[in-house]
Amino acid sequence: MDQALYVFITVAEQQNFTRAAEMLHMTQPAVSNHIHSLERSLNIKLLERTNKYVRLNKAGEIVYHHAKDILNLHTRMENLLDDLKNTVSGTLSIGASYTYGEYVLPYKISTLLRSYPLLNPSITIRNTNEIIDLMMHHQIDVGIIEGESTNERLKITPFAQDRLSVIAASDHPLFSKKKISLLDLHQERWLVREMGSGTREMQQKCFKQLDFYPKNVMTLGSTQVIKESIEAGLGISLLSHLTIKKELALGRLKLVNIKGFPMIRHFSLVTPNSKFQTKAAEVFVDLLINE
Repeated sequence: MDQALYVFITVAEQQNFTRAAEMLHMTQPAVSNHIHSLERSLNIKLLERTNKYVRLNKAGEIVYHHAKDILNLHTRMENLLDDLKNTVSGTLSIGASYTYGEYVLPYKISTLLRSYPLLNPSITIRNTNEIIDLMMHHQIDVGIIEGESTNERLKITPFAQDRLSVIAASDHPLFSKKKISLLDLHQERWLVREMGSGTREMQQKCFKQLDFYPKNVMTLGSTQVIKESIEAGLGISLLSHLTIKKELALGRLKLVNIKGFPMIRHFSLVTPNSKFQTKAAEVFVDLLINE
């Protein structure tokens, strides 16, 4: 990749020429020369510079955004070429949504490394929409999302099932009733994930299936916080069975017996819509699909 672009990315992220020079093992004048060269070739200024800071201007933001894509594509190209010469090794960048990433993926990585110890997996945990965005910008090799999605530029393949049920604290007043009605559920405070989360998507489907949308909703940023909040008596929720195994075994949480539940959803693989994949990505995808 053009070294000037790499230097520019480093300066933009460090917001300081001196720190960038240290990271790049270059002199500060050499860093400045690369930036000036890039600005001359593009015929536009990219940075706002003062004695206190270095910031991207509008043109700089555009160049930085695309330079990151170029860097990631260049790295991917090198990995593909390296695969032609070597065994499965090197980096494998995986992006996963919270449920799969926190409760299933660590065991899959352990299995992967037993067979391919030279691999160096890098894992990013984000919500479903963010995983798709990372793949769109070539920042991950393989993505795993909750639910199903469509995108003409990506290959999205369901590969595993998940079960979700309405969950409450084991001492919740609901369990004192002989029969739990929809009105009982409607009157509860529901703890939900943020928009863009695969779990939130299923929670919305849950409300549609129950034929109501609760008036009392609390949005929380992680499944772990939702579980703790349920135990604390703050409300009820719809959660994956994968996320509550320990709490069910310890008797802290219970499944609410409601017709139509558990709900079924899929985990889906997200890969580039391309015939080229690194060997690292191929063996990982094969592990997920065939294990």
